[in-house]
Amino acid sequence: MPEDDLALLKDAALRAGQIALEYWRNAPRSWDKGDGAGPVTEADLAVNEELQAMLRAARPDYGWLSEESEADPSRLNAGHCFILDPIDGTRAFIDGQEGFSHSLAVSRGDRVVAAVVHLPVRKLTYTAFADGPAQLNGEPIAPAPADISGATVLTYRAATEPGHWRGGHVPGFRREFRPSLAWRLCLAAQGRFNAALSLRGAWEWDIAAGSLIAERAGAKVSDRHGQRMRFNSPRAMVDGLIVASPSLHGQLLAALAG
Repeated sequence: MPEDDLALLKDAALRAGQIALEYWRNAPRSWDKGDGAGPVTEADLAVNEELQAMLRAARPDYGWLSEESEADPSRLNAGHCFILDPIDGTRAFIDGQEGFSHSLAVSRGDRVVAAVVHLPVRKLTYTAFADGPAQLNGEPIAPAPADISGATVLTYRAATEPGHWRGGHVPGFRREFRPSLAWRLCLAAQGRFNAALSLRGAWEWDIAAGSLIAERAGAKVSDRHGQRMRFNSPRAMVDGLIVASPSLHGQLLAALAG
């Protein structure tokens, strides 16, 4: 049941936070993974190891997809799959910033059915399950509608280059940024910002949990072309994302080039 999986994910996320805080601002060892994959720390690996032990012991028949684990093709044949990022926002974690998160999800087939995004320093826990509410620390959340010209959009600087927008006209939204992509989706779901946008390919472990939380909050969630996101795919990647209230989502999609 998705509710049972959600309870398991919540326990695991809280445990992940405990481990991460033992390393945070304590000079954790870090190194670059190479091939443009970015940095990793001993904290990422410690959290991943604990999550794998905890979750796979509870659900041994579930597949496993984690940023910090070796690829396991057998996940593609599993009815359910854990999809997670042990620490989302590793650069922020290394810098001692508060905006890193733990992103944990369960998919059934190609859909996410249970999700938790936990920010241990900020004591924020976003949750959702299939057909259930999206919540922040146990209270319901909802997106904030806005017109594109006055919206605040969580995205990276390059997304505002004219070439990405129809006719080279960049809409007059205000750009903001947060280091954890999972958190950006949750902030849009919560209504703290009006939208989250990425025109780059997004790894499933970064967005699986946040996508369900935003969807159950009432946001429209899609890839950059307006198509439904599908998870536990062979590439483990989604072609960009648009997360916003339905009307704003439509405006963003219409304004994008191609």
